[in-house]
Amino acid sequence: MALQILVTGGAGFLGSSLCEALIADGHRVVALDSLFRGSLDNIASLESHPDFFFVQGDVRSIEALDACAEMLGGLDLIYHLAAINGTKWFHEAAHSVIDVNINGTLRTLELAMAHDARYVLASSPEAFGEAEIQPIKNGNPMSFTDPQVHQRHSYGASKYLDEVAAQHAARDGLDVRIVRPFNAYGPRLNGGAYGQVVAMFFEAILSSNPIEIHNQGTQTRSFTWIDDITDGFLKAGLTPDDASKRLSSVAFNIGSSEEVSITELQEKIYRIVQSDSKWTSALPEVKFTPGYHGDAQRRLPDASLSQSLLDWKPTTSLDEGLAFMWARLRDDQRL
Repeated sequence: MALQILVTGGAGFLGSSLCEALIADGHRVVALDSLFRGSLDNIASLESHPDFFFVQGDVRSIEALDACAEMLGGLDLIYHLAAINGTKWFHEAAHSVIDVNINGTLRTLELAMAHDARYVLASSPEAFGEAEIQPIKNGNPMSFTDPQVHQRHSYGASKYLDEVAAQHAARDGLDVRIVRPFNAYGPRLNGGAYGQVVAMFFEAILSSNPIEIHNQGTQTRSFTWIDDITDGFLKAGLTPDDASKRLSSVAFNIGSSEEVSITELQEKIYRIVQSDSKWTSALPEVKFTPGYHGDAQRRLPDASLSQSLLDWKPTTSLDEGLAFMWARLRDDQRL
């Protein structure tokens, strides 16, 4: 059955891939995006599709959200992905990060309640703060350090409060699911100064600029291919909630168990580029820099709930995903 679906942040890296998948699955979709970080290029393939609509607007705006609902003639499902992300923003624009991330969630939860629509919140492993216990799973402590030291947790604490608000709505009867994607990567990922590490490394290679690795590169992450992340969001939103499989109020970690250090990531990328006969330029030098306060030393998901309740697991290895991403970026010369 075709659903009427709103995707906030629908022109972003994650949101655009989700919109494409939902349209391919036969649903009617409206994407709301301010285009602060999103791009119309990301949704160009959907521009002429009769069941896809785009609204440029602020997720905090009740008028913009109501316009999205009116465009579809009602709402069955809301995917709330709109947020200010990117490590530099956490430090440079903490007020805006907190404002957009928390108030956007409150407004979209209100919209979901008004339409009795299922609600999927895009949270983050950053909601656990320092996350001293690994792997990250439900029930682990969520703890944050003194904000006088650094403001990195403007993002993580906003996601923590987003989860608090979502769980409150679930307690009041709304069908809410929470998804925590772990370090998604793919060809549309932002590789600029306010972007994410995989795309930043590839952009440095394409532009012949030095690669910067924070601290000594010993911090580890679990990078997850965009199609696997999208599949997790699809299953979290479209799987029915019934007596045998209760999904409302469940938080799902969607992430690979393949853990690598940032230095290992850089080495993998260099090996892929070096093995490419189409690429003859020299690889850029690697510089080690101090990095940012509060950067997590480790981030590894326990995705057992996703596997048992959603039948989800990653299917693309890091080597496979990096090779595919490199081929696309090399051919498109875009990031």
